[in-house]
Amino acid sequence: MSNISNKKIHSKTRRKNTFESKDYLDNLLSNKILPLPWSFWPKEGRLIMGLIAFWSISGIFILGSASWWVATREMGEGAYYIKRQLIWLVASWSIFYLAININLKNWLKLSGPCLFIGMVLIASTSFFGSTVNGSTRWLIIGPVQIQPSELIKPFIILQSAKLFGQWERINSEKKIFWLTIFASILVLIIKQPNLSTAALIGILLWMIALASGIKFRNLFNTAISGFFIGATSIFFNTYQQNRVMSFIDPWKDPQGSGYQLIQSLYAIGSGGLLGEGYGLSMQKLQYLPYRSTDFIFAVFAEEFGFFGSVLLLSFLLVVAYLTLKISLNCRNNYSKLISIGSGTILVGQSIMHIAVSSGAMPTTGLPFPMVSYGGNSLISSLLIAALLVRSSIESSELLIKNPSNRLLAR
Repeated sequence: MSNISNKKIHSKTRRKNTFESKDYLDNLLSNKILPLPWSFWPKEGRLIMGLIAFWSISGIFILGSASWWVATREMGEGAYYIKRQLIWLVASWSIFYLAININLKNWLKLSGPCLFIGMVLIASTSFFGSTVNGSTRWLIIGPVQIQPSELIKPFIILQSAKLFGQWERINSEKKIFWLTIFASILVLIIKQPNLSTAALIGILLWMIALASGIKFRNLFNTAISGFFIGATSIFFNTYQQNRVMSFIDPWKDPQGSGYQLIQSLYAIGSGGLLGEGYGLSMQKLQYLPYRSTDFIFAVFAEEFGFFGSVLLLSFLLVVAYLTLKISLNCRNNYSKLISIGSGTILVGQSIMHIAVSSGAMPTTGLPFPMVSYGGNSLISSLLIAALLVRSSIESSELLIKNPSNRLLAR
């Protein structure tokens, strides 16, 4: 009898210790790691968090395949680019973690000053920037290359959401001031020249303004004006003219301006239905330029084929759908516009990258978010993703029913 009693006591003790361990872990996650207990996260927030993690980790494998051969040949080490991208990935996820623990109200307070700093950095590329392939987009500070036009994107999302979210409640002077700032940033980016990033930011501003309820007629006129500004930039810029001409007829100069697009199309076509298999792309060996950055989708399409490309597009469609769901669940206009802006950049830039590789758009220097090599793009993309996740967190029923909850302060 005593043995049976002792067994029961030990069993109860084990269960108690197990429950205490679970409670400790829950408290740790709730109070120290996550801004809100995982069980209280909206379903869309949990899903988008998982998709972002999958996206960034898959990006490392895709980059590894695309860069291994060229890294071995040029750097003497196949994992050269992967190691550096992993360092940036850890740094970017650290920023992501900090970002989801900051209230959107505090982010909106930071957006204005950060936007001005970004604008100054973009302007400084005209005087101190490094020119690569006819475009001056980078500032070199010691061993680090900074691309301000990439890093400014999250703060354009925030400040445009702040502006258009209160459009009907602010005076004309404030409207004109911020619209002038946005226009100045676009002009500075076009001047680099970097028409693709300027076009993406223009689309971002247009989408946020549309979602805020501004009259479509006014937005249509703005879109027409933007089109003419872009056309004017191309007219006066030989570098951009060559890009457009190679897009219209790449075979006119197959060894010159049309070479990149032709090799990209060869890669995509070589993939067939099922692809050559992971790591087995031939075009990445010595034919396809910028295989790790501007044309990384072409390597993916060659290795995973038509079905893999359809799955990738389906993945982006799911991200877009979840973004829309998050925006509809947001409890204020600012959160709604931030989520729409974040989705526009993450999905829109991905689609534009795929379109360039497929010959549906002129060749540009737009990276594939969380896939292409580069720390600036990775940091910017994961910070934008964090704003999207934070928008979802703040739509939680727990916070809506208890607006004084301390978690709102985090």
